[in-house]
Amino acid sequence: MSAANSNPRQVSGRANATCGAASVPGERRGRPALSSRQRPGALERMPKWLICIPLAVQWLWLAARYRSATLPSAANPAITAGGLVGEGKLEYFNGMGPTALAATARYCPVSTHCKPTAAELLQMMADTGLSFPVIAKPDLGLCGYGVRRIDDIAALRGYLAAFPRDETVVLQAYLPQDGEAGIFYARDPDTDQGRVIGMALRYFPQVTGDGQRNVAELIAASPRAGRLLASAAHECATDLARVPGIGEIVRLSTIGSTRVGGLYRDGGAYVTPQLSAAIDAIARDMPSFHFGRFDVRFETLGQLSAGRGFTIMEINGAGSEAIQAWDPATSLLEGFCMIFSKQRVLFAIGDAMRRRGVVPIGLPLLARLNRRQQRLIALYPPSN
Repeated sequence: MSAANSNPRQVSGRANATCGAASVPGERRGRPALSSRQRPGALERMPKWLICIPLAVQWLWLAARYRSATLPSAANPAITAGGLVGEGKLEYFNGMGPTALAATARYCPVSTHCKPTAAELLQMMADTGLSFPVIAKPDLGLCGYGVRRIDDIAALRGYLAAFPRDETVVLQAYLPQDGEAGIFYARDPDTDQGRVIGMALRYFPQVTGDGQRNVAELIAASPRAGRLLASAAHECATDLARVPGIGEIVRLSTIGSTRVGGLYRDGGAYVTPQLSAAIDAIARDMPSFHFGRFDVRFETLGQLSAGRGFTIMEINGAGSEAIQAWDPATSLLEGFCMIFSKQRVLFAIGDAMRRRGVVPIGLPLLARLNRRQQRLIALYPPSN
């Protein structure tokens, strides 16, 4: 069975009703405007363990069908476990050719084996064209854990001092664009056809001022933003005592993960042949990359749909979530269909790569990689 025969729904057909508000159509700071209603959707309200049950059942069924529980690890053979778990962010960057590198934010790795001096850090940054503010993130991480905006050398040294020893930190250019998207890509090894199979628009956690309540009170009154203060792995850098003016939107976090109150919207209606072609060209400029999600910042949706005006922050492989399923406008059944479809495509690509001689990772090694990743996440400095 080829991956081309397991297409997920590429476009939801809901257009602006899916991605934007029921109020004012069009873009606000690069994306469709949000309505005042930002309550969690059906999947977000479900306990994680309950979501995992049907996904695990399908995974086991696919494992039996394809005779391998770890077959997806063969999808991207140049990446540890195919990007299923335990891979570093630099693994995706280091193999890039000129086309992919030109679309990626500037970065430099910093080892915490012997933590560098201030002068050494500044020289590293200068050598790669970086200047403050920068984003500091773990090379091995997920869901925004340990990701911080760093504004000066003192804050950077403090971050490195709190980071686990003998690991790698990635410093990356801070991207000021408000638009952020996760773009799902798949390439069928049998037909060599690459395409964008889904897109999520990500909104940062925020509150809107009423001229009376302070930021802390506005957060407490928000079913979504309230997660931010409840997360021990996140540090709110916003002045909680400030009273925003009427209608003033206050961004609360550097990261847009749902674990801190971020919001995902299905952006499938904005996927075009031009965007697919641009992402396909980038993916083909990476070693044997067939499946994953490109997380990008962009200026406007018009430019993004035209396949330009975006910058890659990071890439995720076989373990990428179909995050557009977390759109509050998506029903529970639709959300699970999106995730089930993603898993079918992933196994089909893994099977095609196995027929080409790629050997899937073993279960014991996969378990060790997962344990190491979870252990490190618990040790990272809080995100902000």
